[in-house]
Amino acid sequence: MADTAEERQSAARRAEEILLPEDLLPGTREAHSTLREGLRKFGLSTFVVLALIVTLDNLQSSALAVLAPNIRSSLHVSSGVIVFVSGISGGFLVLGILPMGWLADRFRRSPIIGIATFVFGGMVFLSGLATSIFLFFLARFGAGVSQASAFTVHGSLLADTYPISLRGRIGSAMGIGTGIATALSPVLVGTIATVVGGPNGWRWAFYVLAIPIVLVAAIAFRLREPPRGQHEKIDVLGEVIEGAKPVPPSLEAAFARIMRIRTIKACLIAFSAMGFGLFTAPVLGNLFLAQQYHLDAFRRGLVGTIGAIGVLVALPFVGRHYDRLYRKDPAQALSLIGKLILPVAFLVPIQYFMPDAVLWAAVSVIVTMLYISAFSMVGPVLTSVAPYHLRGLTGAVGAIYLFFIGATGGAVLSAGLDQALGPRPAVLIVMIPTTVIGAFMILRGSHFIRNDLSLVVVELQEELAEHRRQAAEPTSIPVLQLNNVDFSYGHVQVLFSVGFEVRKGEVLALLGTNGAGKSTALRVAAGLETADRGVVRLNGRTVTYATPQQRSRLGIHLLPGGRGVFGEMSVLENLQMGGFAYRADRAGLLRRIDRVLAMFPALASARVRRADTLSGGQQQMLALAIALLHDPEVLMIDELSLGLAPIVVHELIEVVERLKREGVTMIIVEQSLNVAAAIADRAVFMEKGQVRFEGAMTELMERDDLARAVFLGGEVPA
Repeated sequence: MADTAEERQSAARRAEEILLPEDLLPGTREAHSTLREGLRKFGLSTFVVLALIVTLDNLQSSALAVLAPNIRSSLHVSSGVIVFVSGISGGFLVLGILPMGWLADRFRRSPIIGIATFVFGGMVFLSGLATSIFLFFLARFGAGVSQASAFTVHGSLLADTYPISLRGRIGSAMGIGTGIATALSPVLVGTIATVVGGPNGWRWAFYVLAIPIVLVAAIAFRLREPPRGQHEKIDVLGEVIEGAKPVPPSLEAAFARIMRIRTIKACLIAFSAMGFGLFTAPVLGNLFLAQQYHLDAFRRGLVGTIGAIGVLVALPFVGRHYDRLYRKDPAQALSLIGKLILPVAFLVPIQYFMPDAVLWAAVSVIVTMLYISAFSMVGPVLTSVAPYHLRGLTGAVGAIYLFFIGATGGAVLSAGLDQALGPRPAVLIVMIPTTVIGAFMILRGSHFIRNDLSLVVVELQEELAEHRRQAAEPTSIPVLQLNNVDFSYGHVQVLFSVGFEVRKGEVLALLGTNGAGKSTALRVAAGLETADRGVVRLNGRTVTYATPQQRSRLGIHLLPGGRGVFGEMSVLENLQMGGFAYRADRAGLLRRIDRVLAMFPALASARVRRADTLSGGQQQMLALAIALLHDPEVLMIDELSLGLAPIVVHELIEVVERLKREGVTMIIVEQSLNVAAAIADRAVFMEKGQVRFEGAMTELMERDDLARAVFLGGEVPA
């Protein structure tokens, strides 16, 4: 039986998949242009400033790897300690990533970048001043936190500034900045350390690098802020629409939505795996060069420079190839990343058994080229499938998996392995399996990208249709609207493209068989659950990713089915707790309580009684009174009359009718067709997670098949 249910769910998912032709997906119809033409048309400043920040960021990161043996000697710590501190500094990004992503989706991005880069420059300078491993750890902590903007805000700003057809080449150009840093840093910092000489020569490398970082930070404040999602809108819709500003996304809702995008989910698992070796391998490599080949800082720097040359040669070709593949078939573009990563698992063992440093460096050219080329293309993939208003948080989630799970886990594992076995076994044990897993998951993700991009198209088309409807009929905008909502509990999908709306002062009855998804639809509307896809709007404004608290303040209130009161508290205490949001205005709260008690005389006479001594109907009245304290814009009541005596139901109907006369908008889930007919203007009938009927209540009453399903729980013929 379980297998049968699973098969039904799989069949339902396949039926709900949307696979548009490749030429209808975002970016596949854009006119081809060169990178130079694109930069000239859409502005050069954003690209140059962000590329400089990335280059300087990687310059100091590479400096840390090259100078690790010198820092170890100067601060008198073991190899394991310096590997741990160097590797875990990437994990510190996590502390800044979520705030940066949250800010990027809410506010102008150039000030965020400017402030973060300025702080980063200061922390690089303090790294050189550190006189103990603890102070060095703190400086790396600050540098890691401030680095977070490069992995959240930068990608969001680039995606909105430059067209989809250029994103591969933009990513490769950023990767070239990484390659330049990797090429120059070893020679630069090795030269500085050698020229200054002595045990403290490494400090001057950090002093020198901090200066240009601070200068670029000052320029970043002046970058232009483009419209969000403009290139997807132009490509899919032919115009950039700007509707009512959506309610800013919450972290929990955004995370839930992002994790339901299958392409992103597969890539996140890949990032976690590859992060284990990505950040510790350079440090371990330099320790290996010092121990195995006895190279000093300058010669280790020279080896690193040689290893980065291949990146500068290959990346322009990779970016162009990615963009060509994307225009033809986005799945092939994503699979290209996996194909670039997979050979690294076979090349690393060869590299670490080379007989001399020259051959080690020769293999390093190929390994570095493949890894940086692959990671340069990850940003364009994530920004293409993520909702355009969640790009900052999408980058944050990706960075969490890469840096926190990958870098931190890799730092702990590599430090232990280096202490026990040495750098070569540590590299081989960490790099080989994680690279294979990462490549496999990215290749797996390529099977989902077409569906995810198709959903992007559908959401943009829905946004345009709603924008035009609101412009044509501004006086008839629904108070609450759900459109194309899918929702799943784990792997079990319970809502399929659910859509309905309720207008000002209207009472909508939400009817259907048991398990039809009525209560789940209300929970999605209230923000207690986050939809897999689709949109929720309040008065034409998108609240899809707003928290329940935000929606409550905006006027969406849900009275859930079941027990909705605190049994051990009195009626008055329940009302005081329900009005906790108004505690600062004591007089105002008392006025609200007096008003709702006047609506329910039975509660007024029992205000000092414990709630659990009330009848079931009185407890339902109390729960309704608590909801009415907040003057709801739209009141949703789940199971109004379930299990109540007819006389109590009659009293509740009178209350609902009074609210209706006062203009309160309501959605009521109701099992009784007679009760629904007595209070509702319109009805929505749901079955198996889908809307089967929406229309006037009188029309529903004439449908014997629907009425029979409500009363008897039968199925409605398709």
